[in-house]
Amino acid sequence: MRQLTALDAQFLSVESATTATHVAGVAILDPSTSPSGALTREALLALLRERLHLAPPLRMRLADVPFGLDRPYWLDDPDVDLDAHVHETTLPAPGGERELAAYVAGVHARRLDRARPLWEAHLVHGLEGGRCALYIKVHHCAIDGVSGSEILTALLDPSPQPRRVEAPPAPPAPASPQVPGLLAMLAGAITRSIVQPVEALCSLARTAADLDAIPVVAALPDARLVAQAARALAGDARPLPETPPLIAPRTPFNGPISGEREVALGSVPLAEVRRVARAFGMGPNDVVMTLCASALRRWLLAHDALPDRPLVAAVPVALRSRPSAGAGGPSPDAADGRVGNRISAMITPLATDVASPGERLAAVRSALAAAKRRFAVSHRTWLDDVCAMVPSAFAALATPVVFRLAGVAGAGVNLIVSNVPGPRLPLYLCGARMLAYHPLSVVTDATGGISITCASYDGRLDFGVVACPSRLPDVRSMIGYLREAMDELLALLDDSPDDPAPHGDAPLAPPREEHEPRQRRAPAISSATASGSM
Repeated sequence: MRQLTALDAQFLSVESATTATHVAGVAILDPSTSPSGALTREALLALLRERLHLAPPLRMRLADVPFGLDRPYWLDDPDVDLDAHVHETTLPAPGGERELAAYVAGVHARRLDRARPLWEAHLVHGLEGGRCALYIKVHHCAIDGVSGSEILTALLDPSPQPRRVEAPPAPPAPASPQVPGLLAMLAGAITRSIVQPVEALCSLARTAADLDAIPVVAALPDARLVAQAARALAGDARPLPETPPLIAPRTPFNGPISGEREVALGSVPLAEVRRVARAFGMGPNDVVMTLCASALRRWLLAHDALPDRPLVAAVPVALRSRPSAGAGGPSPDAADGRVGNRISAMITPLATDVASPGERLAAVRSALAAAKRRFAVSHRTWLDDVCAMVPSAFAALATPVVFRLAGVAGAGVNLIVSNVPGPRLPLYLCGARMLAYHPLSVVTDATGGISITCASYDGRLDFGVVACPSRLPDVRSMIGYLREAMDELLALLDDSPDDPAPHGDAPLAPPREEHEPRQRRAPAISSATASGSM
């Protein structure tokens, strides 16, 4: 048993009537490869019973401190009622991606029941071509991107024949009750209230050293000078790398959100992303961020809402070791039973104000490189430090209000963009081959009414876009714009008289003004969208 960190508890505090803070994924599956030729709820339940010990976040539940005076505790619940967590449905005809997204959007909009372990799984039948889907959501207070991948790794196999998993050792007889008593909880809350001002001052000192790299406060006058002075007082005389301005412009994406959600799913070939990356001497993540920037620019142009400053994105960064590329076992971080978040975030502009595709690609690469240089000398716990400065009892009441006011007054960032590296080889669930995996994230008043998440898997880059329809009513168009953005980058290669050098800082192809894209290719998994409400 352990207590939630300040950051983990903040993911609980953010939730409101219009905000749910779980993360999820949609796996598209081909059950014809399974021994029985089908994927049933009973088979999924049997798999979960066998491997639940490999996925600690799925067997943990919350124990709240009375009156919300302190952060909750995690309790291990070995007798999880899996029947209450695993659901099954069949899509209406014709069972296309539109119908799948309709179901997923409705489920993704609903908050999780805090009286049980904070996750749900939905087995969805009736997709075209005999396919099915598995949607799993887990509360963000329990997992980050890496630990979420570990859960998926625990359930998947490298072949249609499920691997053998050793049974967990028999738990020792409890020497004392696991749940802390009322007096113990209150005593802990009183102790924390005494030391909290000191912890807050320490967090404030660390946060001041990165003042120029934190959303909202980075726009304050002389933020960079304050950060440099704070570092000097702490004995860190290293010069701070230059960073671009991090002032997020106002866009239709930003403002108070509703409780409804829309979801769009789509893919591009990973080979195309790597081809562009090799040609221009950059990493695949630079190309992914450029695709997102170009798609957002196209949407804003189509709605006559393109600001003259670049959009600003928050990019989550994992601070724990990643799981292995194949299925087999959890990473050391998962094996010790820890749950929660070990993440930070880089803040970077997206060059949506640059008209030329070639220049936009160069600008995104340059901005990401600057953000990485700045992040390398940052206190990577700044997210935890900001959360730790707020007393627990106050955070639960004030956070939804603060986020709502942030949406009304102006955004610190325009959206969240996340790229999760995944396995290169095909994986199987109960013998059913996973064809695609689309991650889905969170939207809030303060971070924008759209989030774009992607994961690489088996030669594809699978996108999951979540949006509030009151801020972005046609999220399906984003998948089309991502495909057009990929075609646009490939056109830069086609128009180059010679192949650019495959390594090093190769010069970009001569810039071209935006043009009507070539005939759009159908994504490997067709675009899909639908809305749901809490």
